Amino acid sequence: MFKNKHVIIAMIVAPILSILAWIAVGQFTGEQPQPAKPGETYPLVEKSNCRYNSGSCDLENEDFRLRLTLQQGVTGPEFLLSSSHALEGAVLAVGDAGSAPAPAAMRATDGQGLEWRIVLAEVPAPGQRIRLVAQAGGSSYFADAATTFLQPADG
Repeated sequence: MFKNKHVIIAMIVAPILSILAWIAVGQFTGEQPQPAKPGETYPLVEKSNCRYNSGSCDLENEDFRLRLTLQQGVTGPEFLLSSSHALEGAVLAVGDAGSAPAPAAMRATDGQGLEWRIVLAEVPAPGQRIRLVAQAGGSSYFADAATTFLQPADG
């Protein structure tokens, strides 16, 4: 069986062709990214740095990216929201997983809408969640993120 060169070549080529066919079908029939439509809402995905004490949390939807970091401001702890696109507004709420806290408006600090801040009464506790809504280009982007990235490192 393995003495025939045609069988050996077929055993090498067949898996390669099947993988290439799988990729090609995904490219032609898979969901293609569409531009955001004004008036629509889109979810933001928590990236992996939100799940460990990294100091920042990246939220994404295709090419729309937000980064949330906690800084010590003059009046206490504050969230800094950095955006890849100019935002028209942003609101943020911090609360327990089952609660529905009232959101507070963030304020733009750079004049271009790429950097937003909000002063917090205290650093969020480990079990709390961050709920964020940002508006850009007439569309709304929302996220629900854990506060794990804010917690101090163990040891």
